Amino acid sequence: MAETSAGILLFRRAPALTVLLGHMGGPFWHGKDASAWSIPKGTFIAEDEEPLAAALREFEEEIGRPAPDVAYRELGVFRYSSGKLVWVFAGESDFDAGRVDSNTFELEWPPRSGRRQSFPELDAAGWFPLRDARPRLVKGQRAALDALAELVTPAHPAHPAHPGASAS
Repeated sequence: MAETSAGILLFRRAPALTVLLGHMGGPFWHGKDASAWSIPKGTFIAEDEEPLAAALREFEEEIGRPAPDVAYRELGVFRYSSGKLVWVFAGESDFDAGRVDSNTFELEWPPRSGRRQSFPELDAAGWFPLRDARPRLVKGQRAALDALAELVTPAHPAHPAHPGASAS
């Protein structure tokens, strides 16, 4: 079975559609911007854990504060090229991204040194308009931005949301 994660994609509509992303921590991502940001997410702990419950738990672990108490809608399940699956839930909120107190992971650093160091899962968070979020977000999560845009942008009658749909 493929590794499965769940995450929360917070968004704001004004002045433009923006999303909250977290910058991945650790030495590999240090100083990188392109494809170095992620939806706050993590792996399911138990097989019977509900995807939204996992997403909310992981948000709190990665950001260091509970996810806002808002209505969440499932955006879908997105597959990485590696086969990993990510459930993504969207919620509208003006969450303060200024403070991140993420859980940590251990890594041998520098490589082959025998020395283990702790690094935060996420070392920063920020709000980005969709056009700026896309190149920052890891490739496997970019389809979630399209799903969010479809969810929150009403279809114009002359331009149906789905190919083949007819305007009424």
